[in-house]
Amino acid sequence: MFDPEEEASRNLASLIGAQVALNYGLFCHEIVLRGPFDPVDAAFLGDMAANTAREIYVKKFLQPNPFLTGPAAKLPIVRRRSYLRAELRFPELEEAEGSRRRAQDAGWSREPSRIAVLSSGGKDSLLSFGLLDELGLDTHSVFVNESGRHWHTALNGYRHLQATRPETTARVWTSADRVFSWMLRRLPFVRQDFARLRSDEYPIRLWTVAVFLFGALPVLRRRGIPRLVIGDEYDTTVRTSHEGITHYDGLYDQSRYFDEALSRYFRRKGWPLTQFSILRQLSELLIQKTLVERYPELQRHQMSCHATHPEDERVLPCGKCEKCRRIVGMLLALDADPGASGYTEQQTRECLEALAARGVHQEVAAVQQLGWMLARKGLVDERTPGMGRAQERPEILSLRFDREVSPPDCVPLDLRRALLPILVEHAVGAVRKVGRSWVPFDLQQDPWASLPHRHDPGRRRRPSRGSVDESGAASVLWGELSWIQAKERLRTIDTALLPVGAIEQHGAHLPLDTDAWDAEHICRLVAERCTDPKPLVLPLIPYGVSYHHDDFPGTISVGPNALAAFVYSVGMAAARHGIAKLVIINGHGGNAPTLQLAAQKINRDARIFTCVDSGESSDADVAVLADTPNDVHAGEIETSTALATRPELVDMSKARAAVPDFSSQYLDFTSERSVPWYEHTALLSESGVLGDPTRATAEKGERIWKVMVDHLVRLVETLKTLSLEEIYERRH
Repeated sequence: MFDPEEEASRNLASLIGAQVALNYGLFCHEIVLRGPFDPVDAAFLGDMAANTAREIYVKKFLQPNPFLTGPAAKLPIVRRRSYLRAELRFPELEEAEGSRRRAQDAGWSREPSRIAVLSSGGKDSLLSFGLLDELGLDTHSVFVNESGRHWHTALNGYRHLQATRPETTARVWTSADRVFSWMLRRLPFVRQDFARLRSDEYPIRLWTVAVFLFGALPVLRRRGIPRLVIGDEYDTTVRTSHEGITHYDGLYDQSRYFDEALSRYFRRKGWPLTQFSILRQLSELLIQKTLVERYPELQRHQMSCHATHPEDERVLPCGKCEKCRRIVGMLLALDADPGASGYTEQQTRECLEALAARGVHQEVAAVQQLGWMLARKGLVDERTPGMGRAQERPEILSLRFDREVSPPDCVPLDLRRALLPILVEHAVGAVRKVGRSWVPFDLQQDPWASLPHRHDPGRRRRPSRGSVDESGAASVLWGELSWIQAKERLRTIDTALLPVGAIEQHGAHLPLDTDAWDAEHICRLVAERCTDPKPLVLPLIPYGVSYHHDDFPGTISVGPNALAAFVYSVGMAAARHGIAKLVIINGHGGNAPTLQLAAQKINRDARIFTCVDSGESSDADVAVLADTPNDVHAGEIETSTALATRPELVDMSKARAAVPDFSSQYLDFTSERSVPWYEHTALLSESGVLGDPTRATAEKGERIWKVMVDHLVRLVETLKTLSLEEIYERRH
């Protein structure tokens, strides 16, 4: 597959090897990645290493893990911005131009009818293959051998497809499992008898799918395949929190976010390659049902057990693990024969008993539905110790569309139009999430179902204009949309950001519009960093309540009543067009009481979620980055952020320190115990500065911007995923 003399081959080979290392960023001081990497690679690997370090810390150390020993099994909870301890070093890092040059020579095909399924022998990849093959696509099954017993899981499916579709079936060999085991024997906090412990989870690693995925890319490149399908279902896209630490429940590399991140990375590399799952709207039970009913010849080769054993020409399941009892339970509920998948009658009985006693690892609604189906057949009681109370949950057997977890546009439009009619035949219908309820969803009539997939190589770009970015996606700026575009966007997003600033003095060294410009700038950065569908940014309100700066020429202030009325009117208008979550980003502290009043009135009259962020989401972290005490106005922080974004408007030759010394901690604006009080700035500072701008640097400003943007992105992403009912009813 590789030509050692070709740059594109060496780059891809280096990326394959790098994936294994990303599991160890929590434990190392540095990870050295050798090979011809470019800045696009370095940024991607750094982001994924940081994400994996956090996931491993939460899922493998803070939550129960039978493989740990010693103090590591009882780690304290520590909240940090990043859990990546290792510095990633790239000794042979190249310029981005190298990546673009390699992309031109890489030979990736753009033919959308050619598609690959990352195959494992499980129900998800078998169903994905069956569906795509039925559509008449040139469908390739790419299996990745894990060099250990896990390969047995894939063996039945691989042998079947190799015999029936030899031209489109491939097997990639990898020694990754041996590397993982080698590392486990050298991690002092892992039990050295780990190989003898029965568990449905790996001892440490959580960055695994990418190891197989990158191993399959040379096959896709050689065969000219621009689409990669991964078999992931509805409940693998999770965002949750453990003791205040947000994470993906150890499922990031099976989530929709992973698909989006990889597709973006491929695009930045210049590879016309798109990654997605065609099963995002299906529960595990509906996947099993569709496979049983539509492709029984494939279902008999399904193997989901990781403790299999070969017998003659077949691989058979253990019949004892959680995955076995889950599969047996679903097959019995669907009137299918577990014996077709290799389960003996005794194993079937034992799996059913274990299911009732110990349950399975599924979403609660799916367990209730499975219990209800089994109880109706007299196979389990309506209430069992392991499964709780049986209850009919029809959404589990429906196609579920959720704005964040499983939107229609996570599948390319051409495939979606062909696949949905097939899937509906095996489902009880289609539903979409509204609040906490599932309501019927008309796949034919609702425009939401016809949205194009943003990473689809065959997608036609919109005409170039200010409201369209380089990827073909509509602008995040409300004011740049036409009314037709606004109508389309407001069908998919109900969250908006409203920047409010001020035109006021900022010492002799900063421009008058500092607060206004900063408010709009951060709104743009946050909206662009958010996942799709991105929030909209309303036009800036530049004027604020700045009477306390009136002694300095250039300040233009509006009264509190005028600003409150204006913001209220804007918020009410946005609500009428479908905005249900309005985040007011305040660039000027003096606006805070006025904006809180406006937010209260909007909430009262429009009954939508409205909040004001005047820096509260990041103040504690930003303060740590500043050296100056009492940095209140035009000082170290504001000057640093200006140097990072508009250095041409900063005159450091005129920057002078004027750090206030307050009479009491209760009057100190920066004290946690300060009471709100109001002043005329000229009484406190002749220059208008309250702080020390001479300590400002552009590097410090970049760190401050990153902290502020990161926090606001997390806030907005959380709001996007919640309905109003969930915001009001959840415990926060």
